[in-house]
Amino acid sequence: MKNPKQTALVAGTIAAGLMVGASSATAAAQCGRASWYALHSKTASGERMNPSALTAAHRTLPFGTKLKVTNKNNGRSVVVRINDRGPFIKGRVLDLSKGAAGQLGFIGSGHTSVCMARV
Repeated sequence: MKNPKQTALVAGTIAAGLMVGASSATAAAQCGRASWYALHSKTASGERMNPSALTAAHRTLPFGTKLKVTNKNNGRSVVVRINDRGPFIKGRVLDLSKGAAGQLGFIGSGHTSVCMARV
């Protein structure tokens, strides 16, 4: 690798490989606490909140991202679409619509432990 262009190409290829590895780690399953909400206002994505839709709020995932969310307490799962920002309560990783919370079976408690992974 005496040629500077070859060295730069190899360095760029290695960096790209590391970046791909990093992005796949963020797409891996993440677990934490989730709550639900049922507003009728506009979401951060600009669409009107539909409490019965299978949607969720996440702090950083792009709008439109689909996640499979599993309730760790009962094993129920649902696929939701990110359309809002939040949660804004420390320790929570996801705010789900009332419809998603109903399918996951935690409306009564208000929050639960979940694991989520991109679909």
